[in-house]
Parts: sequence; structure tokens; C-alpha cells
Amino acid sequence: MISIGITVLRISGMSGIILTFCAFGLGALAVFALPPFSMPVLLPVAFGALYLLTVGESRMRAGLAGWAFGVGFFLFGLSWIAESFFVDAERFGWMAVPAVAGLAAGLALFPAAAMAAFAWSRTKGVSGALIFAVCWSVSEWLRGTMLTGFPWNLIAYAWADYDIPRQMAAWVGSYGLGLVTVLLSVLPVTLLMRNRRQNAFAAFVFMSVVGGAGTLGTVRLMATTPPTDTTVRIVQGNIPQTEKWDPAFRERNISRYLDLSAQSGSFDVLLWPESAFPGYLDENPEMLGRIAERLPEGRVLLTGAQTRESDGTGTRYRNSILAVDQTGQIVTRYAKHHLVPFGEYVPLRSFLPIQRLTAGLGDFTPGPGPQTVELPGLSPVGLSICYEAIFPGRVVDAASRPDWIFNATNDAWFGASLGPRQHLASARMRAVEEGLPLVRAANTGISAVIDGYGRIVARLGLDETGVLDARLPVALPATPFAKYGQMMFLLVLAACIAGAIGLTIGKEKAP
Repeated sequence: MISIGITVLRISGMSGIILTFCAFGLGALAVFALPPFSMPVLLPVAFGALYLLTVGESRMRAGLAGWAFGVGFFLFGLSWIAESFFVDAERFGWMAVPAVAGLAAGLALFPAAAMAAFAWSRTKGVSGALIFAVCWSVSEWLRGTMLTGFPWNLIAYAWADYDIPRQMAAWVGSYGLGLVTVLLSVLPVTLLMRNRRQNAFAAFVFMSVVGGAGTLGTVRLMATTPPTDTTVRIVQGNIPQTEKWDPAFRERNISRYLDLSAQSGSFDVLLWPESAFPGYLDENPEMLGRIAERLPEGRVLLTGAQTRESDGTGTRYRNSILAVDQTGQIVTRYAKHHLVPFGEYVPLRSFLPIQRLTAGLGDFTPGPGPQTVELPGLSPVGLSICYEAIFPGRVVDAASRPDWIFNATNDAWFGASLGPRQHLASARMRAVEEGLPLVRAANTGISAVIDGYGRIVARLGLDETGVLDARLPVALPATPFAKYGQMMFLLVLAACIAGAIGLTIGKEKAP
């Protein structure tokens, strides 16, 4: 009905204001297709109507529609970011609304460019649907790559809660699955063209893609994969961000992690979240000794912690993961390489005289990149911190594939909003893409053990305080995406472009 309404409005000559409001509403609607709502049935409505708003339009009007769609999508989908500004409301509270609105308006330039490019192609029907999907997926890839990238709420995540459809990410990654998803969302509205040959071909393409994806997903899930003999223990301290660095709560916070860690039960590795210790753990022998007392013989703690190092040029601060053994020695360390703009560093600091949101004396320095480490009694583990889990194809060291991924995170900044739930969806898709179990330790939740199919084996919910002991899932064979990365997405992209060109040429030659 919405698609028919949009068609009627276009025929009657839609004004720019109506066009903008319609597109804005469609963008907001698309958010409900993604976790935690997970209603992908809404995507054909949102993208089908956006296709009808832009097909045959001028590049300016199509770009306006794409921008308005993007503003609605990002404004509602990223509204949770405002929570972080109220952790220190006195200093940053006033920035919440303009920051979220400005971010939404800026990110909306990517959908605007996508729709302008689609309008420039002057394609319709099935070939138009192919080019529309190509333009959208390229804009997502650019958004995830340019200016350090921000691939949050990719359209592929509409399938994060659905076992069979999300398995496609093991072949083509999240950008490729997003392309396929948008194509399937737009193909039904091409039936409005009332061309018998086009309609038959659209139905063929739709059924082929759905059937192929369903078969691949079903076959992949048929494999039996018993868990390993390794037991992980995740500690979720559930410490509010307003109390995390407050000296008045310091001893209470430390004791909570130590006491939870010492609960009865056996484990092979102890996992604490990002910045679990409020200070520089590697400079605190007393705290390292207290940790050693809680660690059984031969066991290791992996914990998030801030670190710093000084030389003749100054002090470098890092957001790190440290491995502490039962003697209280730090046996390895990892530094976060993909930092959060304005949260962990200020871009163009010499031109932007503002403070970053997180506590500390200076900007963090990025580490060298993804890292796989080997620890006594454990299979090789890839380390990542928080935000790094949102980047497809960039969470694992390609030269040294691990057997599992540990992601330490702190989503306390965002309370019980959509943010932590969306963050978990990203982590699930990374597990599918790489075919590796991913273990997530989060300060206030959601902590989880995820297998290589993206299934949640065990979890601790938001705002829960507790311990989670679970067997580590087995690593699956390297997926096509793990082997070839975004090349798989480029192949799907090239196939769609070739198909659109072929259909256009065939139409021109038809009598």
C-alpha cells in the first residue's frame, strides 16, 4: 500500500517538502528492521518506496530523498549516542542533541550520494533494482572505510537474529549480504512496471537468490560442531560509567571483580571487560598480586586496562588488553588500533579545541593492528577492544588466524539503550564472517559466547552483575570471506553491474 501511495504521489507531482518527509519516515522505518527489533519484513517497504521515490528522478531530487532517508535512519538508529554525553552532563550534556543531529546529517551524505548515482544511471525495472542495490552497498562500504570508517547498523544486520540468512556473510561478508538484502527488498516493486518479461525475470532472480541463500545457510548449519574442552569465565562487574573512575568507588569496584572471579567452579581463562581496572594496572604490583591470588595454577586473566609509555617525545596512552598469569606477571599486551573519534582521540585537535569524552590526560595512541597471541594452555586468540568489532574483515590478523576472538568492551556509556544490543549484533556477524567463536566481556552487558555460526551459546544480559562460565565453541574452517575478504563483496558487486548492463543492452536490442 505504501508503494502504491508513493507511485500515486509521484505521478501527481510530489513537492520537494513531501518528498523529504516521506523519505525521512522511510529511513526511520528501516531502523526497525535491525536489531533489537529485527523485523526485516519492513525492508521491502522502506527500500521499495525509496526506489519509487528516486527512479526516473533528477539527481538533485534523488539525492535529496537519499539524504532525508539517511537522516531518518541514522537519527533514530544512533539516538543512543546521546546517552554518552550525559555521563558527565555538566561538561558535555549540552552537546548531546547537536552531536547526534550533526552525525546523522553527515552520515546521510552517503545515502544521498547513492541515490544521486542511481538517478544518474537512468535504469529501471530489474536492471534498476540491481543498480539501486549496488549504489546502496557501495555507500555502506564507503561509510565503513572513509575517515576511519563507521560501519554501524549495516543493512545485513537485519539477519543477525536469523540463523539461516546470516550465514551468507560467511561467503560475501556483511557488505555483500547487505547488497543481496537490498536487491531482494527492491525487486518486488519492479512488478509495478507491468512488463510481463521484466516481471518474470524479477521473479526468477528473487526466487534464485532466496533459494540459493537458503540452501547455503541450511547446509552450513547442518555440520555438527561439539565445543572444545576450554572453559572461559567472563566477569561482568556491571559498574555504572559515572562510578567507574570515581575514587570513592575504587576499592568497591576492584573487590567486585576479584570476588566474582573467585567464585567456585573451574575455568581455563578468566576474562574481564574493557578498562576493568580504574588505572594503570601494569604499574600496580599490589593489584597484580591480588589478581594472582585469585588465579588457579596455570590460568591466565585477559583484561582491558589503560597503559602508558614515555620517551623523549612525551607520553603515549593506549587502550589495552593485558594478559596476567598466576604469578602476577604480564605475559603479553595488545593495544587497540581502531580508536573512537572524540571518545578516545580528537581528530584535527589543533583546529578543534574540545575535550574527548573519556577520562584521561591525553589522546590515546593506536596500536599496530589486529593481533593473535598464544598463551599457556590456550589455543591462539585474536584480541580486539570494543568498537573494533564493528569492522567487517578487520578483526583478525590475516597472517596468523586465531582459533577464537576475545572482544573486551564497555558499553556502560550507553546505558540500557539500543547501542549495546546493536553492538552485539555486529559481533555476531564478525563471528559468521570469520567462522570463529567470539567471546565478549562487557562491563554492564551484553557479555556473550558466540559460535562461528553467529549463535549465542551463553550470555549475561544488560545491567546484570555476575559470572558466565561456558565451553568455548570450536573454530570452523576458514570461510571464503576469511580467505579472500572484501574481494568476495567485489565479485557480487561486479556480477550485479554486469547483469544490469546485460539487461539494458538486451532491452535496447529487443524488437
